[in-house]
Amino acid sequence: MQPIRAEMTSWREKCVKNSNRPGMRRILLSGLIAFLLSAPYAFPLDELVPPFGFRWNDSVRRVEDVLHGAKAKITSREKKQSREVWTVEGLVHPGLKRTVFTFKQRSLVAIELQYEYPDWSIERYNQRMGEIRKYFDEKYGTGKLVSRSRDNDTDVVQTLVGYQWMVGTTMLELFYFSAQHDNLVYRTISVDYKAL
Repeated sequence: MQPIRAEMTSWREKCVKNSNRPGMRRILLSGLIAFLLSAPYAFPLDELVPPFGFRWNDSVRRVEDVLHGAKAKITSREKKQSREVWTVEGLVHPGLKRTVFTFKQRSLVAIELQYEYPDWSIERYNQRMGEIRKYFDEKYGTGKLVSRSRDNDTDVVQTLVGYQWMVGTTMLELFYFSAQHDNLVYRTISVDYKAL
């Protein structure tokens, strides 16, 4: 039994001695860095995180404090069934027109970002919609088409296209909506984060 123990001790000593060499340390360090950089992609996400640093179930008070600190304005507060819905303007993000916060039992359960670009053509909206969809597809997997409709039955032509991603107990939806009556055109892209 002694020769085996001596052989194991010799192997351990070689490993320790080799790990002290600069070349070996570089390889180990490179391997560790590569693992840490790839780790977020190696493990699935449990849930989506709402934007602007909020967390699901944040209290009404915390959300109000953050909005006040950001100098955003709550333009309306409505009660809808068992939910409280706030419309907020003034959060700084390119093209962001308004943000809708939804609370259930005074805890945050949804945030909808509504983007409007008054000078954009329909082609530019389509391009932007494709860019956002591609980003979400790469991050959360291929989204499910949940709506594609065009209503020409009235004087107002309406188009709605929507995609959905489910991550754990959360959902993300991306919608493009347009309404056109003669020369009047309204277009918006909305991104909805929801805790289920």
